[in-house]
Amino acid sequence: MVAADGKTAGGNSAYHNFNNDFAHIKDVNARRRLALAEVDAAPFGWYHVRAITVAGVGFFTDSYDIFTVSLLTLMLGIVYFPGVGHMPTTSDTAIKLATSAGTVIGQVGFGALADIVGRKQMYGLELIFVIFATVAQALTSNSPSMNIIGIIIFWRVLMGIGIGGDYPLSSVITSEFATTKWRGAMMGAVFAMQGFGQLAAAFVMLFLTLGFKSQLEPALTLAECTGSCAVAVDRMWRCLIGFGAIPGCIALYYRLTIPETPRYTFDVKFDVEKAGADTEAYLEGKSEGKPDAVAQAIVKKEAEKKMEVEKASWSDFFKVYLGKRKNAMLLAGCALSWCFLDIAYYGVSLNNAVILDVIGYSTKNAKNVYEILYNTAIGNMIIVLAGAVPGYWVTVFTVDTLGRKPIQFMGFGILTVLFVVMGFAYDKLSSNALLAIFVLAQFFFNFGPNATTFIVPGECFPTRYRSTSHGISAAMGKIGSIIGQGAIAPLRTRGAYPGNPNPWMDHVLKIYALFMLLGIGTTAMIIETKRKTLEELTEEGWEEGETADSVSEGPVASGANGNGSESK
Repeated sequence: MVAADGKTAGGNSAYHNFNNDFAHIKDVNARRRLALAEVDAAPFGWYHVRAITVAGVGFFTDSYDIFTVSLLTLMLGIVYFPGVGHMPTTSDTAIKLATSAGTVIGQVGFGALADIVGRKQMYGLELIFVIFATVAQALTSNSPSMNIIGIIIFWRVLMGIGIGGDYPLSSVITSEFATTKWRGAMMGAVFAMQGFGQLAAAFVMLFLTLGFKSQLEPALTLAECTGSCAVAVDRMWRCLIGFGAIPGCIALYYRLTIPETPRYTFDVKFDVEKAGADTEAYLEGKSEGKPDAVAQAIVKKEAEKKMEVEKASWSDFFKVYLGKRKNAMLLAGCALSWCFLDIAYYGVSLNNAVILDVIGYSTKNAKNVYEILYNTAIGNMIIVLAGAVPGYWVTVFTVDTLGRKPIQFMGFGILTVLFVVMGFAYDKLSSNALLAIFVLAQFFFNFGPNATTFIVPGECFPTRYRSTSHGISAAMGKIGSIIGQGAIAPLRTRGAYPGNPNPWMDHVLKIYALFMLLGIGTTAMIIETKRKTLEELTEEGWEEGETADSVSEGPVASGANGNGSESK
């Protein structure tokens, strides 16, 4: 309901009605700057926690689904390759690549669509893809007409499309709703849910192994796991995969009912009235604002003529925006940093079960299949608890003080050293020493470039191309993961012979070290984004010499808050 003075109902001591503060201001650009300054300066509250939780549960699901693949291929090898106990390297690699291939499609596709039709319109759709494909995987079976490997690959590609869409959408929505002071921490906290997803996968695997202990113990080796043992493992992998749909279902409702981000409504739709109402709705936990239709149409028409923000188009993106060298270099820096990181990160992380086997952790002193699977689950828990989870949360607590670039530089530098040590001293280190260095590497992946490559692209591009640019950067990361998994990781078996199935493992680690070194160079191409508003970073929609502080403290703002002549 809009009164004669242009004010809307709503707002209380807990949730301020920002729309009323600026309804009397006729200049649409001033209204935009003041409203966004209020969003940027808002104290951290429950509405921020809600945004983190809704986006984070999706990343929990994504991570769970991605990182169970190492355990999935291990168990599929036992069930569907009896007498051998493991699937061919080509099949193992194809299943792992399937998710990344789908993710590339989802990141580019959903990223562009979120800029074209809106964040709200796409948010939740990607999670539907993930839930449907996850349930379908868990119900998949072999038959004379269909090969289990091919069916799993199909569903993991579809699941990957949904997972890919979550990257640009969750990053951009979080950044556009975040307070400037803690934006990095909020985005980092969303991404840190990946660590809990990995941990949940290890715990579910552990509980399933304990639950089927009596059926697993009689088989002394993976090749001998037949009959009741194979039936138990078949049930285990279905439960492991199917569990991933549960958190996604919980988050789906909240994703489908979020309001559109005020920045998108201002800068792409030029709908000033709707943007103000949506800001209020977000702070009150409602699905969307309800502005007066007449006032909305009048102000939108005026804003399309007078708004100091460029209109989005493909020609503007490629010819004008990327035509500027600094913008092209920034996109290249974000994309290549993510690509080089994921070559090593996914090449290693999606092969946790293999690496635990190679270094002797999972099979050493194991007397039966139960102990092999138990050791694999415990090994994954150690890697995640000691390395991944602490790394993510150290980033959350430091990214807004240390900055994005220093953390990324440090992470790539330390990872280069760790991979050099593992590669050149591989035959001289004990299995426990290798595991310790591997855990350290997981820590500095996540207190380092794995987190910052997600955060920076969600901040440094203008609103009209923010999701597209993040999607391109993320897709380059997944192309890197395909290279790491498909071209580099399989080299570990080069020249294999009985007694030494992975003779090239040390060379693979040296190759990863090279890409970490290249990541140091590409980090120099990105910008530091800490404690700057999204508009300051893109230099769009601000007058020369204007900053967030000058907007929030200037004479127009004073009038808006009731201290100047304009509010009388």
